[in-house]
Amino acid sequence: MTNDQRSSLIRLACEARTNAHAPYSKFLVGAALLTESGEIVCGCNVENASYGLTICAERVAFGTAVAAGHRHFQALAIATSGGHPPCGACRQFAAEFCDDLPILLIDSDRPDHVSENNLRELLPGRFEFPQPM
Repeated sequence: MTNDQRSSLIRLACEARTNAHAPYSKFLVGAALLTESGEIVCGCNVENASYGLTICAERVAFGTAVAAGHRHFQALAIATSGGHPPCGACRQFAAEFCDDLPILLIDSDRPDHVSENNLRELLPGRFEFPQPM
């Protein structure tokens, strides 16, 4: 990931956050996913009155990217107030496509505060479907 791509990921994740539909929790999340080809795909969380139907920003971004034909990714940026890491479901969802994904955690209240993590560190011992012998 280049410095320009990193800057774009941070900016676009913060922008995507402004589109979040979070009338219940008021917890707005934006995600920007850098594909192998250099395209950036964004997502935001979309809540539902039936909380179990809520879709996280990270999964929206991955789903949109997959629908566009992407399967390999370089980095993920997530913008939240406070710079929180992705939930466990989103970590497992991301691990379907890449074990070693850089993840930028952006504090949207202070966008110059970015923590860089790695999916392998955030999700040790991920679930993998057993391969037939």
